[in-house]
Amino acid sequence: MDRNALLCRNILEHPQITQRELSRALDVSLGTVNHIVRECTGQGLIAAESGKYQLTEKGRSYLEPYRVDGALIMAAGFGSRFVPLTFETPKGLLEVFGERMIERQIRQLHEAGIHNITIAVGYLKEKFEYLIDKYGVKLLYNPEYSSKNNLSTIYHARKILYGKNMYILSSDNWMRENMFHAYECGSWYSAVYKKGETSEWCFSYNKKGKVLNVKSGGRDSWVMYGPVYLSADFLADFLPVVEQYCHIPGTEQFYWESVYLEMLDGSARERLKAAPGTASASFHVPELYINFQPDDSVYEFENLEELRGFDKKYQNQSDNEALELISRVFQVPESEIHNIRCVKAGMTNQSFLFQVRNKSYICRIPGPGTGLLINRKQEAKAFEAVAPLNISEKIVYFDSGSGYKIAEYYEGARNSDPLSEEDVSRCMELLRRLHRSGIKVEHSFDIRERISFYENLCRSHGEIPFEDYPQVKKQMVELMDRLDSLNRPRTFAHVDSVADNFLFLPDGQLKLIDLEYAGMCDCLIDVAMCAIYSYYDDRQVDWLIRLYLQREPTAEEQTVIYSYIALGGFLWSLWAVYKSCIGQEFGEYTIIMYRYAKRFYRKIFQKM
Repeated sequence: MDRNALLCRNILEHPQITQRELSRALDVSLGTVNHIVRECTGQGLIAAESGKYQLTEKGRSYLEPYRVDGALIMAAGFGSRFVPLTFETPKGLLEVFGERMIERQIRQLHEAGIHNITIAVGYLKEKFEYLIDKYGVKLLYNPEYSSKNNLSTIYHARKILYGKNMYILSSDNWMRENMFHAYECGSWYSAVYKKGETSEWCFSYNKKGKVLNVKSGGRDSWVMYGPVYLSADFLADFLPVVEQYCHIPGTEQFYWESVYLEMLDGSARERLKAAPGTASASFHVPELYINFQPDDSVYEFENLEELRGFDKKYQNQSDNEALELISRVFQVPESEIHNIRCVKAGMTNQSFLFQVRNKSYICRIPGPGTGLLINRKQEAKAFEAVAPLNISEKIVYFDSGSGYKIAEYYEGARNSDPLSEEDVSRCMELLRRLHRSGIKVEHSFDIRERISFYENLCRSHGEIPFEDYPQVKKQMVELMDRLDSLNRPRTFAHVDSVADNFLFLPDGQLKLIDLEYAGMCDCLIDVAMCAIYSYYDDRQVDWLIRLYLQREPTAEEQTVIYSYIALGGFLWSLWAVYKSCIGQEFGEYTIIMYRYAKRFYRKIFQKM
């Protein structure tokens, strides 16, 4: 950290500053300030007049290499600890005391004369577009935001970082006072003091505040917290290592700080040596200093509970549809909704857990586009129909218009393991019970109609991307015609019999949840859907068929299930193509499903 530059910056920002004030600003003794003043005066960087200091032209030139070139604000992540607010609004766009957190930081940067601001976006990226016109910022899209941690954001932003002095900020930080400057005199990481035990990254440092090491967790420590400033020199040493790390398997969930920590403790060299194809394990560890911040100056809100404690608005007036609904259903103020936790987002819906009066529930929020895909009135009828069997979740609230659902949550429950014979046997037993229950509803699951429906949805957004789609579609029509000719009996079927929809409760009960697609259909469709959702190979498919039937299948039964596997794969590949059209990607799922369609069509005709 260049103390001469730091003194020059303070004199530039506060022309009437005294030595005592400089002592406080630089956090050094009056004697040390006196020494730095003499040194800067001798170099012609400052001039003293009537006990006051002024920056000379030489001093201004001396500061120029320290000028901040811009800021990168990271805003790509989902913000799972702030659900359900972040289902609708990215975390950085949440308001604190009536001001959006990211806008507060942009305003503070502007006040410091910094206008070259790039926001790295991903989740709900369109929500940030208005900032381009309002503040003149630039947006940078991180295509890996949903599968990797923020190391990937630094990697995708590397071209705007190289050769620049840059702030690295998080969109959800909140600073009480403006801590940005037009000039920074060395790379630093903001730090706050945590009394007692903490799980944060804790600094070890020397008497000048230079970072020596960082470890996860500690006690009574200064911890990494808030904004970061990295000089062009720091980034010149750091970014080449980042580029290598991003191509090493196992670093997908790394924070960018993880790379620097491994550079500090030496493990980065070992990792680079062991990784095939890395250019070099040699690097210089750039210096980083601690920017000590006083209490109550910098905030990184860990979850909604912390935000509620800081801004009382969120206790009873969050303006969030899901929390307002829960408040109405349970007739409690929002402040009595506690322990809100994200459930891993499903392929169709978003869900979160919460507690009211010390009892746990799960709230389902329909995902984008599901209004077209799911008939919620039929889903409500399906839940009514199976209720006497006591095999599904206990519904507290269901809105057949919006699709919002609140159900009791089973603490300690686990999903079925599709590779466990014991688990799968019990799941098939439950399906047999459902199929033989005699339950009837007025609606059906018609796979021909659904294929046509999804195909039309896809075509409304452009061409279907599979090169051989016309040929495969013709094969699927052939299979559907053959199934129709068999005139198979129709029973109540779940249709979405994925392993995650079977819940094993601590008391031994087994539940089959989520009836979005349930209706009257050939019961063997459930066996087929269970197979493809579990990504079973041919041998596992035949194993599953025997578990369900409790015997060897007849030729017709095997052909029917193979046909539903092919048709199910075809149907869900179209579903995934449509989801992609509206901005939701499911990786290799689309291709895997399409391969089921083609592979099992061939299997059927190889047996004939």
